[in-house]
Formats: sequence, C-alpha cells, structure tokens
Amino acid sequence: MIIHVVQEGETINSIAEKYSISAERLILENEIKNPNRLVVGETLVILFPEVLYTVQVGDTLTGIADYFDVTVMQLLRNNPYLSNREFIYPGETIVISYKDNKITKLSTTGFAYPFIDEDVLKKTLPFLTYLTIFSYMFTAEGEIIDINDTEIIQIAKEYGVASIMMLTALATSQIDEINVTNNILSSQDVQDQFIENVLSILKTKGYYGVNINTPYIFPKNRNDYVDFITKFTNRIQSEGFKVVFDTLSLTVFEIMIGTMYEGLEYSRLGNAIDRVMLMTYEWGNIIGIPAGIISFDTIRKYLDYISMQITPEKIIIGAPIIGYVWELPYVAGVSKGLAITYDSAVELARNVGAVIQYNEITKATYFQYVNANEYIVLFRDARSIDAYVKLIPEYGFNGVSIWNIMSYFPQMWMVINSQYEIEKI
Repeated sequence: MIIHVVQEGETINSIAEKYSISAERLILENEIKNPNRLVVGETLVILFPEVLYTVQVGDTLTGIADYFDVTVMQLLRNNPYLSNREFIYPGETIVISYKDNKITKLSTTGFAYPFIDEDVLKKTLPFLTYLTIFSYMFTAEGEIIDINDTEIIQIAKEYGVASIMMLTALATSQIDEINVTNNILSSQDVQDQFIENVLSILKTKGYYGVNINTPYIFPKNRNDYVDFITKFTNRIQSEGFKVVFDTLSLTVFEIMIGTMYEGLEYSRLGNAIDRVMLMTYEWGNIIGIPAGIISFDTIRKYLDYISMQITPEKIIIGAPIIGYVWELPYVAGVSKGLAITYDSAVELARNVGAVIQYNEITKATYFQYVNANEYIVLFRDARSIDAYVKLIPEYGFNGVSIWNIMSYFPQMWMVINSQYEIEKI
C-alpha cells in the first residue's frame, strides 16, 4: 500500500502510470468523484493486486471464493462495489488478494444510527467485527427508550457482524448526562431495574453484547461507578452475552489537560469488563476545541498511561472521521463547527481552489479559504487514519472504533484492509 499525495500538475492518468496500475481501478477503489479535477494535497491510496480473476459465465461469488480458498467477505472487502449488488457479470475483474503482508489481526467497530443508508451499510459491513447501534437512551429512573433497530441487526447478521447495543444517558446537555448517570449510581434499586431492562432488550432484539457510554463522573461517585460497572458486567455475562464495552468519551480538552488521569480507577474498571473504547468525539459545538489541534505526542502520553492501567488487549482506540468547518477567528465558548465528511471536504477544497495541507504534529489535514468570511476546514485523510491505526500493533491494542460509518470512507477501509486481518465473530 502506498498513500500518494496529489502534486501540482498531476492527473489521474499520470499517477496511474507512475505506479503501473490502471486509472480505472484507481478511480474505482478510491471512489474518486471528479477524476478530471484532482485537488492538490488530496490523498489516493494505491494498492497492488496479487491475484486477479476475470468473471466467467455462471460464476458466483461463493464459487469464486471456494475456488481460491478465501471467504466471500474477503472478496467483498477487496471489491466493495460488489457488496450491494445481486449479480456479478462475465468480463468483470475481481481482486482476490493484494500483495501487502498483514501486520496483525484487529477488531473493527463502526458506530451507526438505525437509519443509515442500506447501501452504505452493506458496503461497510464486510470490514466490521462489531456494529454499535447508536443509541438506546436511559433515564435517571433506569428506564430505556426503545429504537427501531430490528432491520439493521438482521442485515449485520447476514454479513457475520456482531451487533452491539449502545447505551447513553437521556440528556440535552453534558450536565443532564452527568446527573442522569449519577442518579442511577445513587440507588441499588434503580441499578437493578436498569440492568433488567437492558437484558430484556438484548434478548428480544438478538444483540451480541452491550456498550455503555461513560460521561464525566463526580469524584465522590467514581468508586460507585466502578462498582456499578462490575455489577452490570457480571449480570450481563451471567445471561450468556459475550462482550461488554465501556466507552470513555473524552474531549480533546480533557486529553490536553490530563483530567482523565485523575480519580477513576482505570485498572479496576479494566478488570471488570471485556473491552474499553477510548473515543474523542470532538463535537463541533460552542464549548468544543476544534478537531485536529491536539498533538500526536499528547495522544501517545494518554495511551501510555491508559495501557499501564488496563490490559492493552482490552483497549479499542477511537478514530473519529468527521471533520469540521470553523469560521475564523476561533472564539472559545462562541465558535461552532459544522460537520463535514472527507468527500465533502475535498469537494469544498476543489470548489474554492484551496490546496490541502497536512500537519505532521497533529496528523490532521486542513485548508483555509475566504468566502465573505475566513474559514478553516479540519479533517482526516488516509495519512491520518494510517497513523492512528498503526498505534494498534505498536501498543498491542485490540482494535479500532470508527465514529461514524454513516457515510462510506473508501480510503480508510483500503488502509485497514490492505494491512490488517479483520476479525469476524
């Protein structure tokens, strides 16, 4: 795998010729929306097929997979455009395998809302170990608000993906979220009711496991929280459910100032549950700090600490792939970012004539432009994803969690699929 950064004067044909691959496959694999107008600074992932097969009359994906002794999921990962198709056609060229050696095995988790576009879902599922469905809201009394997730769970099963029930506090603000969680911690009866409600949904809907989001916990309640998570996990596992996740939803600000180091007993929490997800959602709101300003060294210090407290094999690191557009100058407590996908960010750069830059310190991609006011766009590209995912073998972590998979990000999956063996349950 090579990550190519488009230079001034390059075309899709000149890039393809440079690497001795076809322009058609380069466009297909990267899902390039406008191949005749590449943006200076955008990334293209270059993959080199090892085994190719030309579809014959009467072929099926199952038959081809059996012939080459691979799985259908591998064929769909190497040829994601086939995932939502009913037929394959004679003359089509299918990639059986790529030349890259796999670095290690890892798990992948994708967050999605139940209303995700079905085509996007089916293209993404071959790359997933777990699908975390966002989200069941719980109240301060331990009641849980149902969601319409039956169809998405069934589709995930068809692709061999384990569905995970996501639990978050019913709240309109961070303060509400904190209060709801702390109210549950204050009553054993409410905890018991909450756990039984969770189990009822797990059994009825056919979930594989559960993930509970951890907001800020008041210092006085932190021991109670670990006690509750221990109780919660033991009860869920006693009913035969395999995986219990705890998501630590840290903000960029918390990582930067190190507040997550204090108070919560990470080692005891890690012993209690199956997996710990480390997510930095980087919400683009008025109290947030723009994504992409935190140094990679700061993230490493955070991971150094956590990996000493929790068994690395239990840790899943988050990869938020949603970018933001910020009006300049940035004003703390006032500025509000607008969410943007990778494809939309590249298209915006093309439309405003911007050159995309990459910050080696933060591993973030960005560009600035002026349209009445001045703006900066911060997002992640293939280089960013590659840097984050390479932390997994470095630290011995379990895998990566993607926030979120509501839009398909082909370059991310090319980076992961070409270098890592994706676990399936």
